[in-house]
Amino acid sequence: MHLKEIGEARWLRIIDRINLALGRGVGVLVIAVALVGAGNAILRYAGRFTSSSLTSNSWLELQWYLFSLIFLLGAAVTLREDAHVRVDVMYSRLSERKRAWIDVAGTLLFLIPFCVLMIWTAWNPVHNSWLIWETSPDPGGLPRWPIKTVVPVAFFLLLLQSFAHLARTISVLRGHGVERQNPAT
Repeated sequence: MHLKEIGEARWLRIIDRINLALGRGVGVLVIAVALVGAGNAILRYAGRFTSSSLTSNSWLELQWYLFSLIFLLGAAVTLREDAHVRVDVMYSRLSERKRAWIDVAGTLLFLIPFCVLMIWTAWNPVHNSWLIWETSPDPGGLPRWPIKTVVPVAFFLLLLQSFAHLARTISVLRGHGVERQNPAT
């Protein structure tokens, strides 16, 4: 194995480990969002019997913040695991080499430019949100600057994973694949 190949495999493992760690965290967030959602529903119905409001905007906002984190931070690990939804039923019937060509084209023409566009587009709103320590306009709401910050961070992580995906796909086209690392390694 050449020194260059060792370096390439190392950066792929680093990106994988980062996104796998976030993926495990996202798994915990799924449980948290379910508990917060169930708690909100129970408190809302319990409030009907006591003629008072037992819920608050902060708990409702926490629920959609957690869902946003799951969706945004889960995108990179979903790409890493090749678990995203494919619409094209023909793709699965193609040879590995033809699928690799489709993946290279899709990554270069759509995924990477989209990630860059999202990072660039989100930058000013996130920056402005930090400048004013933006909070929810709803009474008792949560700060908005942390969740807005997750948008460019998540797309940056997806961009890194798309480079790893591209490297692996090109390796398949060259006739030798670079395997994804298992979480234990």
